[in-house]
Amino acid sequence: MASPIANGDPMNAWRHRSGYTLVEVLIVLSIISLMVALAMPRYVERLEDAREAALRENLKVVRTAIDRFHADLGRYPEALAELVDRRYLRDIPVDPVTDKSDTWLEVPASEQEPGASGLGDVRSGAEGVTRKGRAYAEL
Repeated sequence: MASPIANGDPMNAWRHRSGYTLVEVLIVLSIISLMVALAMPRYVERLEDAREAALRENLKVVRTAIDRFHADLGRYPEALAELVDRRYLRDIPVDPVTDKSDTWLEVPASEQEPGASGLGDVRSGAEGVTRKGRAYAEL
């Protein structure tokens, strides 16, 4: 039997050879799914690490603002909102674990300095523990 090109019809040869077979597509899809399955746990771990790092940084920023407020005015702020009102913070930061800015636990200043009033510290209101087993509220 003569090839379609030998018969003078190159388009007919292209029609017979174009595309992929179902087996080829299934093999490619299985390789891609295997690669995703191998990479997904590492991605989730890195995502959790990033949330914990962002939480630590947000806590550091708020605690620094509380300390500067206390150093400037000689008293502790009444709430996080006062830090924003007095421009020590632009906005109340978001707790990256809960994705909300209203879940912060406000610790009274009297726990750190007897006789003091106002907001002395903040902690995360997120439930659960970090990847190292420490509770979010202990950070």
